[in-house]
Amino acid sequence: MAYNKRSYKKEEKDEFDKKPIDIRRVTRVTGGGKRFTFRVTVVVGNKKGKIGLGMAKSIDISQAIEKATKQAKKNIFVVPLKKGTIPHDVESKYKGAKIILKPSKVGKGVIAGGAVRAVANLAGIEDLTAKTLSRSKNKLNIAKATIIALQKLKRN
Repeated sequence: MAYNKRSYKKEEKDEFDKKPIDIRRVTRVTGGGKRFTFRVTVVVGNKKGKIGLGMAKSIDISQAIEKATKQAKKNIFVVPLKKGTIPHDVESKYKGAKIILKPSKVGKGVIAGGAVRAVANLAGIEDLTAKTLSRSKNKLNIAKATIIALQKLKRN
């Protein structure tokens, strides 16, 4: 436990690691001009099988990251792991993103693209082969499809 310098209260060390996987500037056109906000997608995980995904918008990037982190912590679920990999093949689709996850041999590592790799690493998956079958470049949809695939996994 650490002490906060200003309030002298004990702070709890957060057990979850967070990683923003997508930061987008969103523009809304109004009568007086344009209003800019930021949309942030954050993956939260403890590298031991718990994972969550959150998305939030705000005027400030740091505030959007905090909001998305809170959202992700509300959506946490447990991924069944078997010797550092997933127990079986799984496919999922979310909007335009389609993804396949396959278990891999021990020591092979995570063979996956950006958003899938971030989700797998924070979930604690050490060996995985993944393929994004769609042409979607939207990291939010790819991360959501990965989360749906991991929720479909069954324990053996």
